[in-house]
Amino acid sequence: LMFAPLIYPFEPWRIKHNHHHAHTNKLVEDTAWHPVMQEEVKDWGESPKGKIFKFFLGTPLKLWASVGHWALWHFDISKFTDKQRKRVYVSWLACAAFAFGVLPAVVAATGWAGLAKYWLMPWLGYHFWMSTFTVIHHTAPHIPFKPAESWNAAQAQLAGTVHCDFPAWVEFLTHDISVHVPHHVNSKIPWYNLRKANDSLRKNWGQYMTEATFNWRMIKNICAECHVFDEQSNYRAFDEVEGASKWKIFDWQRRFMPNTYSA
Repeated sequence: LMFAPLIYPFEPWRIKHNHHHAHTNKLVEDTAWHPVMQEEVKDWGESPKGKIFKFFLGTPLKLWASVGHWALWHFDISKFTDKQRKRVYVSWLACAAFAFGVLPAVVAATGWAGLAKYWLMPWLGYHFWMSTFTVIHHTAPHIPFKPAESWNAAQAQLAGTVHCDFPAWVEFLTHDISVHVPHHVNSKIPWYNLRKANDSLRKNWGQYMTEATFNWRMIKNICAECHVFDEQSNYRAFDEVEGASKWKIFDWQRRFMPNTYSA
């Protein structure tokens, strides 16, 4: 019910979130965030689909990419097992009840401008935070995605997840979710114990952890450089893939996006 106003089906989210924790930074399997594969870029060519994906995943619009994830992963019944589908259908019904019951009432009472003000803008705000936190927690130039045969669960949870310090008001509103390494080591740790768990991990395993303070260079790397999986360097930008077209927007954002370690 709490997810229904977002038209976000809870059970599909829960199932895919658990899968993400079980396969963090594993190529093909990780469902939360995954670099584009070079084969995909070559297959796209100059097709409309390819241009849309590159525009959204290769620019700051990436910070709303969870809209695409929401649409592609949570409403496709083929992505769920027979055992899971009954719960998925219940979640879909809850979303449908809100979408076709509450939203028309909002339009009737406040008009289409009211729908944009009271639902669409908060909905986009939610997806901004969801996208931004997810890519920050799991994207850094030195953190690799690995194929199943060389992937290690403990290494992925401990060294493949980024702890990022945000301003205190952000940490408060998001229940310390950016103290993210202990959340991946054991997702049952309640939010109010994440900092204690992180202190213990830092004391015993700190040499394997990645910790950062939110800054503009981080966002620039995520949006302008960390696009496509590369076995040697972990990531390439879209325009660095062999045979890819050179878009001026990629050069512009490298030149003009803030590149400082302060926010």
